[in-house]
Amino acid sequence: MSVTAARGFRASGATAGLKASGSSDVALVVNDGPDRHAAAVFTSNRVEAAPVTWSRQVVRDRRADAVFLNSGGANACTGVQGFQDTHRTAELVADALRCSATDVIVCSTGLIGEFLPMDRIERGIDLTAAGLGRAGGSDAARAIMTTDSVPKEAVAARDGWVVGGMAKGAGMLAPGLATMLCVITTDAVVSPEALDAALRVSTASTFDRVDSDGCMSTNDTVVVMASGASGIAVSPDELTAAVHEVCASLARQLVADAEGASHDIAVEVRSAATEADAVAVARSVTRSNLFKAAIFGRDPNWGRVLAAVGTTEATFEPSSLDVAINGVQVCRGATIGEDRALVDLEPREVHVVIDLHAGDATATVWTNDLTHDYVHENSAYST
Repeated sequence: MSVTAARGFRASGATAGLKASGSSDVALVVNDGPDRHAAAVFTSNRVEAAPVTWSRQVVRDRRADAVFLNSGGANACTGVQGFQDTHRTAELVADALRCSATDVIVCSTGLIGEFLPMDRIERGIDLTAAGLGRAGGSDAARAIMTTDSVPKEAVAARDGWVVGGMAKGAGMLAPGLATMLCVITTDAVVSPEALDAALRVSTASTFDRVDSDGCMSTNDTVVVMASGASGIAVSPDELTAAVHEVCASLARQLVADAEGASHDIAVEVRSAATEADAVAVARSVTRSNLFKAAIFGRDPNWGRVLAAVGTTEATFEPSSLDVAINGVQVCRGATIGEDRALVDLEPREVHVVIDLHAGDATATVWTNDLTHDYVHENSAYST
């Protein structure tokens, strides 16, 4: 049920004809209340899609009644008409649900630089509004897929209340506060301020530390809505823990489904002077195509790790760096450690540990290897 696991929510997915494959391509998630609190974080890409511009305005008052999502078209770089189409979408959803258009979040994903076929969007709104139900969460999760091979869903159940969520994404996972499209719901009784804070804390250490290919989308959106339908008031800490659990699960699912990937790679930086330094060092490695290609080739080439670390401005002594790959200390004191041939890179998960010996801070960023399939899929994406 994922996004409808929390009480007070209905969802649906349908086929509007946006995808040439004929797969489902529109989804609707509705908050029936009694509360209709909402918060969202968006891409920090300065070139943002029309739905992002619209939805930023919607959540400004921390209320949303519904989220309408389409795959099969990003509605990005479409100018005035693109924004008008987003506005029209919100109005049509509002008419179907008898709410205000300014309380309807709109999300789109797909090819940039193409207008949406509004006749099909309108049909999709009719279909999803008619199909709304508590059992529609999984249908909605499937409908928002693009290059995803599987839907992404997660639930964190607590004593009498729930947080659930769905996400899509298999590439361009290099976010600024958010990654691809994600809708999270809870039936807990919480304040709008606590909801917003829980989302920002959670995304900062989950979605914002997934870096598949160094490319940032124009459409990245993470929305959380609270219905209060459980009648159970929870503390900010309890809410944050549950939201974080769902975000962490969805973020890992995004990495596991990265386009063409054969390895999921955790780059953990230890003993950094600051958390910002730890993130910067980890991200320098996860964005190294040389390193990612080496992992694909089952080559524990730790020299590529050190070369990437050295490009950062983090505080460390270059002669003190240690690197371990899947438990083997291949580099000690920035020189040769144990025999790299001892490293087993056959398992799907790879764990790289970089010790800076500069402080007490730590951070982990997840990425994936760079494969032939990734190049093939992205070279043929628009066709």
